[in-house]
Amino acid sequence: MELDEYSSLDAVALRELIRAGTVGAAEVEAVARRALLAVDADLNALTLPLFDPALGHDPHGPLGGVPFVIKDSSPFARGVPFALGSRAIRGVARQDHPMMERFRAAGLVTLGQSTAPELSLSFSTESVLHGPTNNPWAPDRGVGGSSGGAAALVAAGAVPLAHGNDGAGSLRIPASCCGIVGLKPSRGRTPDGPGSPVGRPVGVEFALSRTVRDTAHLLQAVKSPLGRGGSFVDDLRSDPGRLRIAHTTDAWSGVAIDPQVAAVTVAAASVLEWIGHSVVAATPGIDHDSVVEAEMLGVVAAGTALLGAPVQPAQDRLEAVSRRVLAETRAFTPEDWARSADAQERVTRAVDRFFGGFDLLVSPTLGRLPARHGELDYDNPEYSVRDWLRRIFEYGPFTAAFNVSGHPAISLPLGESREGLPIGVQLVAPLGREDLLIRVSAQLEQAMPWSDRQPAHFAG
Repeated sequence: MELDEYSSLDAVALRELIRAGTVGAAEVEAVARRALLAVDADLNALTLPLFDPALGHDPHGPLGGVPFVIKDSSPFARGVPFALGSRAIRGVARQDHPMMERFRAAGLVTLGQSTAPELSLSFSTESVLHGPTNNPWAPDRGVGGSSGGAAALVAAGAVPLAHGNDGAGSLRIPASCCGIVGLKPSRGRTPDGPGSPVGRPVGVEFALSRTVRDTAHLLQAVKSPLGRGGSFVDDLRSDPGRLRIAHTTDAWSGVAIDPQVAAVTVAAASVLEWIGHSVVAATPGIDHDSVVEAEMLGVVAAGTALLGAPVQPAQDRLEAVSRRVLAETRAFTPEDWARSADAQERVTRAVDRFFGGFDLLVSPTLGRLPARHGELDYDNPEYSVRDWLRRIFEYGPFTAAFNVSGHPAISLPLGESREGLPIGVQLVAPLGREDLLIRVSAQLEQAMPWSDRQPAHFAG
């Protein structure tokens, strides 16, 4: 198999070739290794040398033989070092995260680890430890965060699937920046890890892909029971019927949205109306300050996990906002917890009310084009944690509310700017209704295809 053929195929196509005996899994792995090394030289998206051998997996799983990378976000895969993007943290995972167990069972061939910002608390992947990860569309632009290295590698054709997680937009925002597909499943659709916070966590584990069908096949392979039964793979070919769809380009924070981003969202809404759905302009009544306050639950959970680690990080080796996270975590009182939990409840009620009248919401993913390197400076001592959240939510104003509420959301690469930069559009559905997201995403992928768009830095 040649590099250009490999990089042009999605995970399902590779799996089918392996099953048919047209190509061997070992040959696919060898080409994937070449692709990863080739693009990483330009993108700076890997944290470690490639794993040799690949991590253990079931070759007979539903995605057996498909190359994959995991994110440097936590102790995730047994025996693999992790740093959480930090100079101050060094550890080796003693056991698999429950999600890693499912990735292994699915047959994914894990070859490396992707970059992330420190503690995964930024919408840019530019840690002091590794430096900036470059966007394959324009190397002076960022890849988003926090699953930025994963998005860069998928967009550049190095792997068809890559692990990521999403606590405020960390799958969808890199997907938008890099022109790929990023699904944040419903809360509870994929497994939480050991030590996950009690109550309603804002973060979920999943992955990035280049096609809707890869997203559906992987979700089917790793899902937990939640809500309706049925197959997400079957949803790719299922008519969703005539849906009530709302669209908005108005951020609940009031921040201005780039006209090019807004135009792509409006175009997607027009296509959905042309397909036959009932589409109207409407915005959820979400209070932005409540989103910021509720997201403190996820930040403090990250700080609590770090403070409870067997080896404490050296404070002078942490970036500035991480130091504030630890300080504010120590100062967080039961009254603070109650205030943030009340904010989460307010946001959740507002989103639930909205979906009492609509089946889907369509919005931009980001409020603007991918940022240039250095615009989101996590190592800046002027920020409190809440100030930092407000700063990154100016950049990505549409995503965090649905982490707070737990609703599923997906970013699709439905347009590009005059400069040739990708623009993502977000679809949000009621809790447990990933089937609607997949059905409508498949319609949009057919009506507004993106497979003919490739970044300047591409493995093939």
